[in-house]
Amino acid sequence: MIFVGERVNTGFKDIKQAVLTKDPKPLQEWARKQAAAGATYLDVNLGAVSAKASDMCWMVETVQKAVETPICIDTNKPSILAEAIKVCNKPALINSSTAAKDQMDKFLPIAVAHNASIIGLAMNETGSPKSCAMRVEMAGMFLATAMEAGLSPDRVFLDPIAMPLKFMQDQQKDFLEAARQFAMFSDPPPHIICGLSNIANGTPHKKLINGIFLAMAIGCGLDAAICDVMDLDLLNAGRTADLVMNKEIYADSCIKS
Repeated sequence: MIFVGERVNTGFKDIKQAVLTKDPKPLQEWARKQAAAGATYLDVNLGAVSAKASDMCWMVETVQKAVETPICIDTNKPSILAEAIKVCNKPALINSSTAAKDQMDKFLPIAVAHNASIIGLAMNETGSPKSCAMRVEMAGMFLATAMEAGLSPDRVFLDPIAMPLKFMQDQQKDFLEAARQFAMFSDPPPHIICGLSNIANGTPHKKLINGIFLAMAIGCGLDAAICDVMDLDLLNAGRTADLVMNKEIYADSCIKS
């Protein structure tokens, strides 16, 4: 299971203030905590705090001074991505592009040039998907375009788009069925990822909902999640689901290890 730590994000007040004042300590503290918890990548998100590529580069370089964990560059601005990816010490994960042609035309060449992987959202310029069929169509288009550009399927992470359970309950079955179909797109298959925190948005039972949904999604082919890697129960649920799906070899010490 690939876990992407979500916490170096200016959507959190401490990270926002740290970026504004150029204080490296909060970024590096969260980077160390998430790396120690088992994060495969660390998501670095400048958000709306700044439109300067130099600020994203500062965030990436600050995190890399603390840990060796690869970076997930979280931006929808190609100009920021083009600069930030240059300062990554290891091949990055790009978060993210939609299946809209103008976005793919800008994001995919950067991924190819820098040996990066990329998240493709199952949506286009018309907005979020409303059905399983739309998710499958958009994701298939993204994967085909990425492969034509020179990316192998194992460097593509397809996101079926998790909707808030509280407000769009009917969408969850479509997400799960779409993930199941994504896994059959190619051999080897692409990775399947989601922003896990979206599912429990606005609810008082975030940990419970996130853990149950993660396990169900893994059963449908999900093998990556952007999530709170500090939630040990969540990570253990994901690891146990991998065992049930025969993706890992069982041992009595598997959770401890």
